[in-house]
Amino acid sequence: MTTIQIEAFAVIGCMFVLFATDRLRYDVVAMLALLAAVLLGVVPQDKAFSGFSNSVIIIIASVLVVGRAIAISGVLENVVHVLLRRIVSPSVQIMILTACVTFLSAFMKNVGTLAIFMPIAIQTARRSHQPRSIYLMPLAFGSLVGGTITLIGTSPNLLISTVRVELGGQPFRMFDYAPVGLPLACLTVLFLGFAWRVLPRDRVTQAGADEKFSIRHYTTELLIPEHSPAAGKTVGEFETAVDNEISVVTIIRDGGQRYIPAGYWTLFSGDVIAVQGDPVNVKNAMDFGKLTLSGTASLVPPGTKAGDMQVVEAVVTPNSALMNETPESLDLRGRYRLNLLAVSRGGAPIDTSLRAHRFHDGDVAILEGWGSALSGTLQDLGLLPLADRGLTLGRSGRALLPLVVLLVAMALIAFGKLPAEVAIFGAAVVLILLKQISLKDAYDAIDWPIIIMLGCLIPVGHALKDTGATDIIAGVLTQGASHMPPYLALAAILLTAMLVTPLLHHAAAVLVMGPVAATVATNLHFNVDPFLMAVALGACSDFLTPIGHQNNMLVMGPGGYRFGDYWKMGLPLSIMVTVVGTALIMMVWPL
Repeated sequence: MTTIQIEAFAVIGCMFVLFATDRLRYDVVAMLALLAAVLLGVVPQDKAFSGFSNSVIIIIASVLVVGRAIAISGVLENVVHVLLRRIVSPSVQIMILTACVTFLSAFMKNVGTLAIFMPIAIQTARRSHQPRSIYLMPLAFGSLVGGTITLIGTSPNLLISTVRVELGGQPFRMFDYAPVGLPLACLTVLFLGFAWRVLPRDRVTQAGADEKFSIRHYTTELLIPEHSPAAGKTVGEFETAVDNEISVVTIIRDGGQRYIPAGYWTLFSGDVIAVQGDPVNVKNAMDFGKLTLSGTASLVPPGTKAGDMQVVEAVVTPNSALMNETPESLDLRGRYRLNLLAVSRGGAPIDTSLRAHRFHDGDVAILEGWGSALSGTLQDLGLLPLADRGLTLGRSGRALLPLVVLLVAMALIAFGKLPAEVAIFGAAVVLILLKQISLKDAYDAIDWPIIIMLGCLIPVGHALKDTGATDIIAGVLTQGASHMPPYLALAAILLTAMLVTPLLHHAAAVLVMGPVAATVATNLHFNVDPFLMAVALGACSDFLTPIGHQNNMLVMGPGGYRFGDYWKMGLPLSIMVTVVGTALIMMVWPL
């Protein structure tokens, strides 16, 4: 092994550890990996930023803009509401919602599709008096499988196409993935329509159709003012007076000291109590005790009616401005005119002050803000509203136009009139010119951390191949695969990509595994294409954990899931994808 190969493995190893520990954001890890690779000479200096000129970057950014325009139009929600209006069976509801998310994810970025349908699923759960937990995980899994149908459905498909070009072949076409992805997507929708029964039903419940919020274990801080009926009562007496629907978990007094109270502790005016419970029950406790939200500031501009204030439930996305920040560090009230009323993490209570709570992706927050500005503020902060879709900005009177533009772009690609990057970029520009999406919304729609990460990791992936590091890895895998039947060798590559993805970002997994799989195929004297397809499918199929793909993390908080809940549905789905996916690949792309 040469020095440059050792350095290449060191860069990849450190990147692997940083991704797995989740101490730094994935775009920061990618930047550090590129910088280290350039300084060590693994990546030539003149190729350091070649990744940003890759067509994958243009396609992903353009797809995100087109997807946002479709989301703003509201046409998808209207169609789904009509479909679900008279259906009461949870299995049928889940299959319809999952089918919509799955097949739209073939043409839109799956994160954007999931963001559109999460509020619809929650409203459906509330209307049907079902727990939202049985709806959200199927949506997340369906969105991942849906991306396997087309070239633009997910970044692993785009990246594996670039690997094919680097190996001297032609890029995969738009629907080259469909003969494998489409049957698999149909089978997945059917599977998820029945497999929801293994999901937890007792952590997140809907008590009634009129209940605006329903996640339990929110922590809310309340101030006991003078002359409050709660002052002078013990903790136990206060909880009994409100029918034990909330729990007093902390008392803050003595200049900010936090105490865990026993039931006999007496409450005094001036105390701040941290209570846990459903927001509806917390509101009842506030009314009984004439309590106020701790530190609440007036958010209403002069001349505005208080009735214009709105409350919204929203989930913190991985790219939110709230990530790793606290309400105090962000000056949420002063800068954004928002009150944080309560927060929940995966349906579990938090153990810090609301002001000092450090947000993570998947946290669900209840926020109060000025109604006319609330939707824009949520968008600026990168928060996904889980309440009414009325928060979506600027619905267009020509709701079908974004879909028509997307279909035209797809047709141009399918018939070979334009390359994918030109057609999708053109669709984004046309939608901006037709005022279907504003420039601000277009720029906000682009997932810049993903763009930065890909731009940094593409040259690192190239360097692995150029230095011969991938040949070393492939040699080890070839020795094992040479003793297997061909279909097991292919399945082993698919499974390896699937297992590596939770530890690396799925894009990074493709950039590392793609050249390795191609070399294994060459060493075994097999066609390279089925092995590339196996890597792409495996990298799209992280169903075992919430950390491998941001869609899994997005539903964790709203669904009240725990880490161990994912494998209950994800393990049989992973086995199905491995077995059926391998068979389909071998049928479509002979070895």
